[in-house]
Amino acid sequence: MHILIVEDEASIAAFLRKGLEASGFMVQVASDGLAGQRLALDYPFDLIIADINMPRQNGLDMVETLRKQGIETPILMLTAFGTTPDVVAGLDVGADDYLVKPVPFEILLARIRALTRRHTGHLQQETTLTIGDLAINLDKRTVQRGNRVINLTAKEFQLLEYLMQNRGRVVSRAAIAEQVWDMQYTMSSNSIEVYVALLRKKVDQAGEPRLIHTVIGEGYVLREP
Repeated sequence: MHILIVEDEASIAAFLRKGLEASGFMVQVASDGLAGQRLALDYPFDLIIADINMPRQNGLDMVETLRKQGIETPILMLTAFGTTPDVVAGLDVGADDYLVKPVPFEILLARIRALTRRHTGHLQQETTLTIGDLAINLDKRTVQRGNRVINLTAKEFQLLEYLMQNRGRVVSRAAIAEQVWDMQYTMSSNSIEVYVALLRKKVDQAGEPRLIHTVIGEGYVLREP
């Protein structure tokens, strides 16, 4: 399950990300409303968690724009604004739920579970990601290419899931480092290259069309030949 966090406070975003990833979710972070809007329009997230008071575009305007654009992804507002008019405004623009900071993490997880249960149609659509004859089941954590079952480590699965979520798009090493490893990419580190090579050996075996491609000077892309 892929969650987008739209939060301008770096410490809060890092806390949420760490906790959600430890709970088995894949997380992407945007630091302002405009960046969150662009990501939500471009990628198929299963849930969006958004603050209200953010630079460039506030959370209310972001949610309203997404709904007008036809984005039906469940949205949970997580904000310090807790008056009755604030809550009403958040729900009226299209948010599915509203929590006031600070909130116990266990309650946040329970609200996430409740939201995803109410949006089963969307989740069923995104449970299995495919490209060509490669399929990854996000619920069962299984990968299969044609009739061949592919066994991956936890980090290899996260890397493949990120590539699948962005299939057809070139992702940079810096983006992979931030979204899969939660770290800043440095030219001296070759861990990403090593993991991509390991993943490629398992996904693209002899005689099969290559799906994982290197784009020199830019990064990697998962696409059909």
